[in-house]
Amino acid sequence: MYTLIGNVRSRAMRVLWTLEELGVPYEHVDAPPRSEAVTRISPAGKVPVLVVDGVPITDSVAIMTFLADRHGALTFPAGTIDRARQDSLTHLILDEVDATLWSAAKHSFVLPEDLRLPQIKDSLRWEFARAEAHLVSRMAEDGPFLMGETMTIADILFAHCGGWAINAKFEITQPRLREHIAMMRDRPAFKRALARG
Repeated sequence: MYTLIGNVRSRAMRVLWTLEELGVPYEHVDAPPRSEAVTRISPAGKVPVLVVDGVPITDSVAIMTFLADRHGALTFPAGTIDRARQDSLTHLILDEVDATLWSAAKHSFVLPEDLRLPQIKDSLRWEFARAEAHLVSRMAEDGPFLMGETMTIADILFAHCGGWAINAKFEITQPRLREHIAMMRDRPAFKRALARG
């Protein structure tokens, strides 16, 4: 049994979705960042936190990777070329998509108001469009998923970022990526995870 701490309006949604796709039992503690429920387990106060056998694991993609490896699903085996390609896509999404959207969020509502730079969003939108083109160039030619016929945690990660982009009014300009996000967000596991909010 796993315990996941974090709310659906955070990166915890990625982990909830992963748990639902895996079909494993878990307890969900709907707690915001820096709340007492989080800081007593993880002093940094960041969510998500997955508690496994009394041990907290932090950082959404580390948790997703752990779960996929442990359950032998949503991933290619470690040490294979396919896994290297999967990890490369995952890191591309983290470095170029997630990081850009997080910078926009920080300058919208996270940073103290006197430190926010609204004008930075124009350059972030440019970076986001470039990241989209980069990701499309790395997608498999066949199959509905980023890696082709096999769904991986990279698909969940990108689709979660895609929803975040839409909410932040960052246009998804690449048709293949729009289709991917719509397909992924139509999955029953996504809807079950979202209902946890």
